[in-house]
Amino acid sequence: MRAGFSEFARTITVETAFNVLARAKQLAASGKEVIELEIGDSPFPSTAAAKGAGIEAIQSDQTHYCPSMGLPEFRQAASDFVNRQYGLATTADNIVVGPGAKVFEWLFCEAFVDQGDGVLVFTPHFPTYLPNIARRGGRVWLSPLEQDRQFRPDLTDVHRFLREDPRPRAIFLNSPHNPTGGVATAEDLQGLADLVRGREVAVFSDEPYDRMVWRGRHESITAQPGMLEQCVAAYTFSKSYSMSGWRLGFAAAHPEVAEMFGKLINTSLSCVPPFVQRAGMAALEKDDEESRQAMQRFRQKVQILVDGLNRIDGVRCLDPGGTFYVFPSVAAVCNRLGITSHGLAMYLLEGADDGFGVACLGGECFGEAGSGFLRFSCAEPDERLRKALEFLPEAFQREGRVRSFLDEHPRFRLARPYPE
Repeated sequence: MRAGFSEFARTITVETAFNVLARAKQLAASGKEVIELEIGDSPFPSTAAAKGAGIEAIQSDQTHYCPSMGLPEFRQAASDFVNRQYGLATTADNIVVGPGAKVFEWLFCEAFVDQGDGVLVFTPHFPTYLPNIARRGGRVWLSPLEQDRQFRPDLTDVHRFLREDPRPRAIFLNSPHNPTGGVATAEDLQGLADLVRGREVAVFSDEPYDRMVWRGRHESITAQPGMLEQCVAAYTFSKSYSMSGWRLGFAAAHPEVAEMFGKLINTSLSCVPPFVQRAGMAALEKDDEESRQAMQRFRQKVQILVDGLNRIDGVRCLDPGGTFYVFPSVAAVCNRLGITSHGLAMYLLEGADDGFGVACLGGECFGEAGSGFLRFSCAEPDERLRKALEFLPEAFQREGRVRSFLDEHPRFRLARPYPE
């Protein structure tokens, strides 16, 4: 007899992008041409100095255990980087290393959230926030991000959360924001800091797209006076240095918080491989220009998508303030066709054409606040982006194929119209 799963395991939700990725790969293997705009991965190679340092570290046998908090040299390099780039005042004691940035969501909740604590999440939201909060039995408050506000956080919701929740304990902040591309302004961050400063409230500042701010510069809430005491800022090498498969990130926090994270890593992950950290050090110290050029290429790709989407009838797309995603409203298209936004995404992949498909995500993959939107990554060559854009209006006009797709997948029928 098989042992039964826990209640948490039975109800866990996952990052839908990987499910759509698997389906796209399956269709491509069967011979269908698929343009993949669903996954948030870089199309560029890992940066040169990082690759060279990683290979050299492996060849010199840096393949054994190292401290759970990370190599002292890496922690110093990361501290120097955030101080230089974002005006922080950290030392190596403020830095802890992890396998990417996602793990710090879990560590943050382990460190700060108890059963019944209130946690505010701005939504649409990255899909793994809620499962990590659920692991600790936290209660989620959702604060909608609106297209008419450029998807910036609404501080009136934060004020209400702090005033009305019986045990407000944590806030999840993501800027630049996945999936919308919204960017919190310096004024937003100052206002948020003023609301939480001195309270028993911790802020998780998720900053993996820190080098993808298209207007102005990236701002971190940890640079606000006193906020490094209450915040954990998470960074990754996956986007800026195209190192997603290396699984490397770090967090900046108060030294006592960083030390606690090190204990949690010790009891679960042991450590991040030292050769991976050596590659990351080289990226921080030597690959700035290569990273900057890649970011410019991302910006051009984002602009191609924004311009092309806004030429399609029924689609309304903001030029995002950051990230390599665009998040257009397709409510009018969905209402006309009677299909949910994620149904529309799956139709574009599976049902619109027998030999060709476009993989993207419905906005509801990021919470109900994303309903009526699609998320497109721009991680394909420019000519492939243009080919996808040419396909979309044709696919939206194939109403017979939409009806056939809905007959096969009735769960995607739109129950009531989206607001337009």
